[in-house]
Amino acid sequence: MNTFSKMWDVKTPAEAKAKIQSQIPTLGREPANLEEQAISMVGTDIYEKLVKGYTEKQWGRECNELPASIIKRLPLRFTFDNNYFNDPYQGIPVGGYTRMIEKMLDGTDVILNCDFFKKYRDFKKTADKLIYTGMIDEYFDYKLGHLEYRSLRFESRVENTDNYQGVAVVNYTGVEVPYTRMIEHKHFEFGTQPKTVVTEEYPCVWQPGMDAYYPINDEKNNKLYSEYEILARNEKDAIFGGRLGCYKYYDMDKVIRESMNRAEEEFSCDSKTQ
Repeated sequence: MNTFSKMWDVKTPAEAKAKIQSQIPTLGREPANLEEQAISMVGTDIYEKLVKGYTEKQWGRECNELPASIIKRLPLRFTFDNNYFNDPYQGIPVGGYTRMIEKMLDGTDVILNCDFFKKYRDFKKTADKLIYTGMIDEYFDYKLGHLEYRSLRFESRVENTDNYQGVAVVNYTGVEVPYTRMIEHKHFEFGTQPKTVVTEEYPCVWQPGMDAYYPINDEKNNKLYSEYEILARNEKDAIFGGRLGCYKYYDMDKVIRESMNRAEEEFSCDSKTQ
């Protein structure tokens, strides 16, 4: 509601909904792409101001070339609650994710700076099953073709101030700004340092040697992934997971839930065979 109020000077959810409804065209069918889906949800004003520029920077494509499913994952609320998510419990680990992951890995053998595929045969000899969370097309040596991904480039700097932007994340929705968001890291844990580190996030085309962050789930790529998925099902000694292994735009909570469900399935199968 804060956004709607600032944009249109509306005071109530009913006024905001009426304003949005007045801007939604009648399609007579399901939205065929992200542009149509977004306008059907929030109308043309919000789409043009907050969705179009950000989305096209993020994905490197016009909104009418992107699948409708991408925008469906974003929350739409008619309250003055500024929380981004609707979840009843929200937070980050005390000390950050690095400390949490270090504790999770404590007592295990961790090999860093290692090319998985150069060690692949050794790994298969030492384990009954591998858990693979890398790019599924790379696992199969791109034998069916290359899936497409988006990557990111980060530029960080130290600002000589104790508070640069007043919040952890600011999204820049206009095309005149080349980055999609700026992170001020200290605000994640309410830091009181005299200086602050900020990071600008620039989306870019993925190329070999870069980290892949986002699968591009359009019709062409989903069709190719479905063929790789068949190959993956036949790999009885490997489990594929995560955004890249499943070629799905999973949020972190969805990845964790999917991993827990898969672990339960695996342990259940193991107990039945013993």
